[in-house]
Amino acid sequence: MHIFLNVLGKELLGFFRSVMLVAVIIYSFTFDISIAGSGIQIKPRNVAVGYVDETGGGISQKILARLHAPEFREPKRFLSQKQLSQAIFNKEIMVGIVFDSDFEKNYRAGKKSQIDMLLDATAASQSLTTFSYLQNIVLEFQSISFPLEIKSHKLFNQNADNHTFMALTELLSIITLLVVILTAIVFVKEKEEGTWDIMLLMPVNPKITILAKSFSQVLIVMAGVVLALGFVLFGQFDTPLNGSFWTFMLLTFLYAFSSAGIGLFVAAVSKDVMQVAQLSIVIMMPLIFLSGAWTPVYAMHPFFQVLSLFSPLRYYIEGSESIFYRGTEFIDLIPYFGGVLILGVLLYWYGFQKIGKLF
Repeated sequence: MHIFLNVLGKELLGFFRSVMLVAVIIYSFTFDISIAGSGIQIKPRNVAVGYVDETGGGISQKILARLHAPEFREPKRFLSQKQLSQAIFNKEIMVGIVFDSDFEKNYRAGKKSQIDMLLDATAASQSLTTFSYLQNIVLEFQSISFPLEIKSHKLFNQNADNHTFMALTELLSIITLLVVILTAIVFVKEKEEGTWDIMLLMPVNPKITILAKSFSQVLIVMAGVVLALGFVLFGQFDTPLNGSFWTFMLLTFLYAFSSAGIGLFVAAVSKDVMQVAQLSIVIMMPLIFLSGAWTPVYAMHPFFQVLSLFSPLRYYIEGSESIFYRGTEFIDLIPYFGGVLILGVLLYWYGFQKIGKLF
């Protein structure tokens, strides 16, 4: 234990002496998460809308008057559909609306009236969400009444605020990437600085060295998680924590060790820091994609849904969201803990064995 603590202390001291590494950790767990939470918008914001109005009537203008800030900019009028299409092609506007000459006449006569919409689908999320907004606006003008009232109840995120969701997702992804890279770098730096052979000659059990070095990076990331929670998620975004804080920290600790196992594998096959960065991205991008962080698992191809079962990040994200938003009790979190623990043990054991062959 004395040797373990000495190696652990040496690595922590070396980390704090590296100004750039400390700056990267602070930036990643503060500004990066803040930018992701406040800068990434899923719902429409400042959407540029153009229109062609051949009716000259009031109904079309009443519809357009509903398009106001902050969701939409003031609609811009075009003289023809050709000009409107060209504006979308030039990315001057995202959404085009065309009211033909018979629109208002048919509407007032109770006949079928039609509004043509042109969407820039290269911005798929924004344009399609904008389309649903416009559909709701148009439906308010319908005179048909149904003997049915629909009431929606928003569960777990009553304000439909995506800022807290994006910030939490970014935190979980940052944890994944930094644990892998930091764990790999702490070994690869020994190769680059020429101290690897000296480390091999030390009268220290290699297993203790590997465990202490990887554990030091887990502790650094855990400190970063506390920093991110205190200043960004709870401080800036007021993210709800309906479950247990210590349950989340335990799940994070277990997951960090599973990521550290990937880092050990990367360190074993990398010769320099550049290779660490390249391999980390190659390995982590599929894991992040399969986790459901970007695309819900149920929306993936069935083959990828099966592959997602082997991504520890999937269990970590689902477990963390259950703790934060649903306030799930520990007993119901066992499947997530089980997935992280089983995959974590396998990944860490494999990485441990892989780099152990170099000692």
